[in-house]
Amino acid sequence: MAADGNITKDLIYDAVAPDDFESMLELDRYGARSTAFDKIISATHDHFWDPLDKKYIDFDEPFDMENTMILPEKMIGALRTDYVNGILTDPKDRIRFANAQTLRTFSSILHGEQGALNLSASLCHVLKDQGAQEYAANQTREEARHVTAFARYIKARWGRPVECGPILKDLLVEIISAPEVYKKIIGMQMLVEGLAMGAFATVFNETNDPLAKKLTQLVMTDEAFHHKFGKIWADRTIPHLTEAEHEIIEMWAAHCFQTLLFNLVAPTQNVGLYEEFGLDPDKVIAEMAEIVNDETRREEMKEQTNIFRVLVKTLVNAGIITDRTKAFYATYVDIDELKSEGDKMVGDDIAEEGIKYLQAINFAEKARAVLIAAE
Repeated sequence: MAADGNITKDLIYDAVAPDDFESMLELDRYGARSTAFDKIISATHDHFWDPLDKKYIDFDEPFDMENTMILPEKMIGALRTDYVNGILTDPKDRIRFANAQTLRTFSSILHGEQGALNLSASLCHVLKDQGAQEYAANQTREEARHVTAFARYIKARWGRPVECGPILKDLLVEIISAPEVYKKIIGMQMLVEGLAMGAFATVFNETNDPLAKKLTQLVMTDEAFHHKFGKIWADRTIPHLTEAEHEIIEMWAAHCFQTLLFNLVAPTQNVGLYEEFGLDPDKVIAEMAEIVNDETRREEMKEQTNIFRVLVKTLVNAGIITDRTKAFYATYVDIDELKSEGDKMVGDDIAEEGIKYLQAINFAEKARAVLIAAE
């Protein structure tokens, strides 16, 4: 029994209902296996790493939380407001506030990685093609090490994560529980993974913490491959959609993007943080609304590593955006400029350097130059 509304255009994405295990036992299925994901699966040996093994990453690496911001002040939105600047005048209070805000950033990343783990596992239950299923199992294993790694980092720097914000939680629940494979792939492999690549590239380039820099690069060596899975799906699906099907997929992508753009980094998600520092949340939110508007979003999205620019580029490269929704995205980015930039994604270079680092450890006797696999 196929999952309703799957919009499957290629047999490698054929799916069944999550509780239909009997279909996995069909004899013909064992003789049919797509080779579309073989490069990604086999390349996992090149970028293997273990967050519990100090030869890859050492979470005991110290950092002076009292005197240094993990992320620079320019990345802490509330510290750009006159109201917060007038109250948090002590340099150490500002550092403490910035690092508390950064805890929320890393907690969101941790929750997102947990979502990616569960989503990948859910694909194992529904994808009929053995190659696609093995890829999903492989990604599940990699997402599991990301959860371990970010949990260890947060424990080392703060002790404990904070709750997942309601908007991100609702979106993750919606994507993971969706029976339609296209919703899972667009929502997670293309948008949330694309968001992650942008966020990790930003942290890698901007952080003052060498441990955070190494952690994000190691995770990016995996995420770059996960992003490729979404690209293969798009290449084999988007050109074959009917007009009605394209509209369904395009509107779902716009829904996910809009949810992330207007809520993920919104000051309304940080009310508890403001209260903790004796700030009036309403005043912080009001002043930040004056600073962050369509004009400033447009300026920020000119940066190559801006996380939302990366998301729009992902959708443009996949051919998902048409005249139907182009105007919405064009409010923030130049679509034609994105098209002219080609397929290379922000973070690919960082990931490739990370893979060389891992190869030097994993294949010390014979380091090989292997670039990110793509079909």
